[in-house]
Amino acid sequence: MEFLTNDKLVIVGAAGMIGSNMAQTAAMMRLTPNICLFDTYKPGLEGVVEEMNHCGFSGINFTYTSDVAEAFKDAKYIVSSGGAARKAGMTREDLLRGNARIAEQLGKDIKMYCPDVRHVVVIFNPADITGLVTLIYSGLKPSQVSTLAALDSTRLRTELAKYFHVPADEVVNTRTYGGHGEQMAVFATTTTVAGQPLAQIIGTKALPREEWEEMKQRVIQGGKNIIDLRGRSSFQSPAYLSIEMIAAAMGGKPFNWPVGTYVDNGSYDHIMMAMETTLDKSGVEIHEVSGSPDEKKELDESYHHLCRLRDEVISLGIIPPISEWHDLNHNLN
Repeated sequence: MEFLTNDKLVIVGAAGMIGSNMAQTAAMMRLTPNICLFDTYKPGLEGVVEEMNHCGFSGINFTYTSDVAEAFKDAKYIVSSGGAARKAGMTREDLLRGNARIAEQLGKDIKMYCPDVRHVVVIFNPADITGLVTLIYSGLKPSQVSTLAALDSTRLRTELAKYFHVPADEVVNTRTYGGHGEQMAVFATTTTVAGQPLAQIIGTKALPREEWEEMKQRVIQGGKNIIDLRGRSSFQSPAYLSIEMIAAAMGGKPFNWPVGTYVDNGSYDHIMMAMETTLDKSGVEIHEVSGSPDEKKELDESYHHLCRLRDEVISLGIIPPISEWHDLNHNLN
């Protein structure tokens, strides 16, 4: 089987559970023979490379390094899970300060060592903020940096499929927008279940409104549930979805789940958040989000929550005031 491209893919945080799963998924999907694994924790990194080699993949050259200059040299695609993991009792927002600093360095390293990179996927939490910080310091175009947001939409699909006892494929176009966190906006008007509009089912015997509200909370707390069940944060699902994202950017099939993207459209400004998008070889394209007045209100609330987190990062001195972003990245107004 041929590879999608021969271009260099770098997986940042490759010694961790998400990173190592990303490496294996990228190899199984035959994205490129040129996969570089980067992590500051060298023993763990070496262990991952050993395991990848033990898999017996054909034609793939796994390289690895703890030197960021070596890792990023000639990189065309980057996926980064290189932040601190969420632990029991923590929210995504609890990771803000430390991971924002890591994102700052990631952006600076991209600008210094691989300014010609074509696409970067950021998945360490809080992903909306870490993606924004990375974008500001990288100098890349907004369409070239995306963050993992699809996981919330796939969790909504899972909850509906379990509730109605139908195959997941019969639950179509589940959507969450805004922040990847406690304030995400969970939409119903986009979705059909076994061909029926979900919005018309909610409030009936089939799905009483209180059951729907409880389901929304399970979606919002989906990451916490994994921690409670497995004793650690999600790693298989974010690994798979992020590699699907980078595969789309590499020229594979378009990624049609929502992704986190930079938005500055007059309604939502100077923020990274989940929108209706298409991600393909040309990057991220934003589409209009449609929904009920209540759903739009939830999305507005999610946006304002993200603005508060953004402003906190500004107050910490990690990123400058919005008026100075253009000085760091001329693609941002």
